[in-house]
Amino acid sequence: MHILDVLKKPLITEKNARLQEANQYAFEVADEATKPQIKAAVETAYKVTVTGVNVIVVKGKEKRMGRGMYRSPDWKKALVTLKAGDKIQFFEGV
Repeated sequence: MHILDVLKKPLITEKNARLQEANQYAFEVADEATKPQIKAAVETAYKVTVTGVNVIVVKGKEKRMGRGMYRSPDWKKALVTLKAGDKIQFFEGV
């Protein structure tokens, strides 16, 4: 997997904005991405030092569509902890 294919998009929510105070940032990542791949991708893309990576597989929700049920796909979320003093400038305007 190429390093640029690992990170799909940053997750910008109120809860993730509070995590930024603890120097943690959330990203949606590729399903087959591993922790070392995520660490390398964040370090090269944002020029920061990553101290930890936590990965969560978010299960899709079941929704009703007419008489049938529909399930949204599962996806993978990564919480990345940065070294003290490092910041990702993309998130600062939020």
